[in-house]
Amino acid sequence: MIKLSKEMHVDEKSNFRDGEGLISLTRVLESAQLNDKCDVYSKVTLPVGSSIGYHVHTGNTETYYILKGTALANDNGIESVLEAGDMIFTPDGSGHAIKNIGNVDLEFMALVIRS
Repeated sequence: MIKLSKEMHVDEKSNFRDGEGLISLTRVLESAQLNDKCDVYSKVTLPVGSSIGYHVHTGNTETYYILKGTALANDNGIESVLEAGDMIFTPDGSGHAIKNIGNVDLEFMALVIRS
């Protein structure tokens, strides 16, 4: 068993992927710990009104699992509202975006797996 420090690496990004506002990405595991099979395993926090802009995945897939808040997700042009316990899976070659449309921080886990 590997016990991980509570002091995980946190990145803050503005207008991520042409989205709106500031987001926070807390890396749960680094690529080397994921046997270089995954690019990202992070907890993502979007303040009210913030978003990650639409982007297409090439050579990988991405899953978002909603922990807290309310999101408007764009999955290849189809929009839906997501809440705690919901998830969205974006396969290789597909695109997505997500926006916090609630009144509290949106928190979700993001996992990017190489194809």
